[in-house]
Amino acid sequence: MESLFNHKSIRKYKNKDIESKLLDKVLEAGMRASNTGNMQLYSVIVTKDEQNKQMMAPLHFNQGMATQAPIVLTICADVNRFNNWCKLRNADAGYNNLLWFVNATIDAMLFAQNICIAAESEGLGICYLGTTLYNAKEFIETLKLPEGVVPLTAITMGYPDEDPALVDRLPLEAILHHETYRENTSFTIEKYYREKELLEISQKFVEENGKQNLAQVFTDVRYKKADNIFFSEKLVKTLKDQGFDL
Repeated sequence: MESLFNHKSIRKYKNKDIESKLLDKVLEAGMRASNTGNMQLYSVIVTKDEQNKQMMAPLHFNQGMATQAPIVLTICADVNRFNNWCKLRNADAGYNNLLWFVNATIDAMLFAQNICIAAESEGLGICYLGTTLYNAKEFIETLKLPEGVVPLTAITMGYPDEDPALVDRLPLEAILHHETYRENTSFTIEKYYREKELLEISQKFVEENGKQNLAQVFTDVRYKKADNIFFSEKLVKTLKDQGFDL
């Protein structure tokens, strides 16, 4: 368990390949994650080829680790495989809808997190790439994903070539609720976010972006409302195009 308290996102990797046996072991550990009805509604695309990584780089907003890491794993929600099995067995599948997209998303993310834990236990470093969901449509085209398959996230993986500091987290009290949800107040919000706001790096972000506080860095610079609306609408259309009845 101690290793979980030392997780660090790795963005720089050594020029060293991951052996196929080790990669398979990590992926098989991912498959031992809990999932919906033991249906395993996920798939993973393994990208090692340099040309293919370069082709996907703009879709990952040209983040360096997307091409520098020896392996990029694209994790997908996948009801396609199970639907095809049902058809083959003359079973009437009803999984192309919102409920089962969410179920497949949960399955896929549990699979992804097990992969990350397994990789780190073997001395590898990883980093999540949230850009996958932003450009799901383009990844579907690039990776030739069939109906019922939606890319959710990508994980870069390799041997670390850096040792960054641990990133802050909110106190346990901020996310913990006993029996029923405890409504937050101005006092508790101030308390939970005070340490984060006082970090030197947080204050640097505020100053560099000419903002009044850290919250404005998130809302006005990092995750802007207009972008959120645009990518949300794009994602809904992509899900419909992939056969999900929303």
